[in-house]
Amino acid sequence: MPTSPVPTETSGAWLRARRPDWLRDPKVWRTEVLAGLVVALALIPEAISFSIIAGVDPAIGLFASFTMAVVISVVGGRRAMISAATGAVALVIAPLNRDHGLGHLVAAVILAGVIQIALGALGVAKLMRFVPRSVMVGFVNSLAILIFMAQVPEMRDVPWPVYPLILGGLLLMVFFPKVTTVVPAPLVSIVILTAITLGAGIAVPTVGDKGDLPSSLPVPGLPDVPFTLETLSTIAPYALAMALVGLMESLMTAKLVDEITDTPSSKTRESIGQGVANVVTGFFGGMGGCAMIGQTMINVKVSGARTRLSTFLAGAFLMVLCIVFGPIVSDIPMAALVAVMVMVAFATFDWHSVAPKTLKRMPTGEIAVMAITVACVVATDNLAIGVVVGSVTAMVIFAKRVAHLAEVVPQLAPDGDSVRYTVTGELFFASSNDLVTQFHYQDDPDLVLIDLSAAHIWDASSVAALDAIETKYAQRGKTVEIIGLNAPSADLHRRLTGELSGH
Repeated sequence: MPTSPVPTETSGAWLRARRPDWLRDPKVWRTEVLAGLVVALALIPEAISFSIIAGVDPAIGLFASFTMAVVISVVGGRRAMISAATGAVALVIAPLNRDHGLGHLVAAVILAGVIQIALGALGVAKLMRFVPRSVMVGFVNSLAILIFMAQVPEMRDVPWPVYPLILGGLLLMVFFPKVTTVVPAPLVSIVILTAITLGAGIAVPTVGDKGDLPSSLPVPGLPDVPFTLETLSTIAPYALAMALVGLMESLMTAKLVDEITDTPSSKTRESIGQGVANVVTGFFGGMGGCAMIGQTMINVKVSGARTRLSTFLAGAFLMVLCIVFGPIVSDIPMAALVAVMVMVAFATFDWHSVAPKTLKRMPTGEIAVMAITVACVVATDNLAIGVVVGSVTAMVIFAKRVAHLAEVVPQLAPDGDSVRYTVTGELFFASSNDLVTQFHYQDDPDLVLIDLSAAHIWDASSVAALDAIETKYAQRGKTVEIIGLNAPSADLHRRLTGELSGH
């Protein structure tokens, strides 16, 4: 009769190794819990602001932030990344809510989640490999600028005590870590500034001024819309735009966190996870969302969080703070949160990338791509547009650079009866345009050899260029032989040669 395996010291060690870091190390647990609390405090005013942008009740944005953070902590592919209601998503769905109401907005969120799941399953995350480093640097720098710019309205037309409070918060976050890192400096700053304003009775804008906090948990349900093709045609364009913007911001943020933490993540799982989180958020009546870059930087870079626990607790604490401690949270001065976000902006910006020494060494094209990415993001207030424009610009610059790498060298045979043209480099639409002009059709002998052993044919444009060269020689009664093709080039040339001319 088989007996149960007896636990051994080895199996015990294996089980301990399989436990999450925050269960094995109390220091990690403390860091994750405090980081989640700091992020939750920072989420409240932002979620309320994004609700206003979308034209919905503040509770809708807070519910979305709660469900997004909790769900993505389980199904997401990037540990410690924060997902919640965001400005980018709010801007996309605001017109839908304005024209058709909250029911259509919620339905669009659910459909956007389904689209994200489908795109994730199809491997759209693999496209991230085509985002060059210069675009990534531009993305990071523009992100820092946007975070700072978002705080500027909170520093305009406010009572004068706001400014010393912000300065005091910044000084606390700079110098407190030199005393101890047991408690995150942003949390200390928020607590101290709140105590000062309440104790001294200083009248400054508070979190409560942004809107009422919810007093109960969200309840699941179906969107209040007719389930017809007309409804689908109405919400589909907004859902697709939301899905694409949300995925792009989330994947870019995940890539950034990968670099900061020096750990890999599954972009496919993250794509699908974002979709699942949006579907769940929609059924709970939320406005949807994606990765929040500013809050992620608070969590990862400022507070030092590295596990899923901080993400989960950010959502959990958010609801606890709103429902249980609503009156206390409402009294937090906005100056404290502004100081935290200004510190995040400063820490996020890649100052090395704009140092004179770096700029002198960087290729002009790389600098141009970085600058264009930043300019587009700041001008449109949309990170996704900046990434797309920056990536396209980088591809154009790369194509232009590579186009000049195709070299043609002629060598006349000793007997003068033939000439060999040795072609070196990559042949594609940009480089093949100049290929036709590098042959001496009138003066060459009757036999022309084109040696492509040091070249590669990538597209139909290159095959068409070779056909044009053969045609020009044939018109002069001369013979062309193409030799040295590697297997892929030979296969492409065999399939397309003679089939591309419409004449």
